[in-house]
Amino acid sequence: MKVTVMGASGRIGTRLVESLRQAETEVVLASPTFGVNSVTREGLRTSLTGADAVIDVTNAASFGDDSALEFFRTSTRNLLAAAADAEVGHYLALSVVGTPRLVESDYFRAKMVQENLIRAARRPYTIVHSTQFFEFLSGVIDMAADGDGIRLPSASVRPIAADDVADVLTRLALEPPLNDTVEIAGPERFALDEIARMLVAANEDMRPVITDETARYYGVELNDDTLLPRHPAHVGPVRFAD
Repeated sequence: MKVTVMGASGRIGTRLVESLRQAETEVVLASPTFGVNSVTREGLRTSLTGADAVIDVTNAASFGDDSALEFFRTSTRNLLAAAADAEVGHYLALSVVGTPRLVESDYFRAKMVQENLIRAARRPYTIVHSTQFFEFLSGVIDMAADGDGIRLPSASVRPIAADDVADVLTRLALEPPLNDTVEIAGPERFALDEIARMLVAANEDMRPVITDETARYYGVELNDDTLLPRHPAHVGPVRFAD
């Protein structure tokens, strides 16, 4: 089987490439680093020639303005068109748990546009909604920095290891398209402020984590269950202590 990974040089993409190779799958590495650009279409057609599946794990460079919308709209349209021309049999895309509930945010509104384009294309697809990665929680903490402290709500999260995300994407790529959205999550539930305290303590960061239920997450005020999967089809085995 031949799979094209769009976003192969990113944090998830590099793990995904390794996971696919361990599954004895032929992998095409596609990203600007490898001369393939889904926005400009450079190298796009060639990267999809003969592919049985394409997995889109690209991400926008910015989270807080219209550039995310422009990126996902243009990239997804180009990638869908090229996949159709190449008769790729399975289009997989990585998205975020809670996206429909987070559209107050520019970034998540852009992710919703990406998902709607995939569904509207009427191509065989699978969309994977993942909870926040363990590896990205430090970025959430940096985003929440306010003066000498870190302000976060106590909303619940079930973070997942990036390696587990890559393994699920690999397994789904080797199966028939679901033409649906599946959810994946980590095995443990934490309050967002709680896990932030554990991380800053582990990193000997002296800044206090202040519980503030009005603090925003990428511009969105959270309810307790906003970031939780409703029906997780896959639960990653890696725990926070691991």
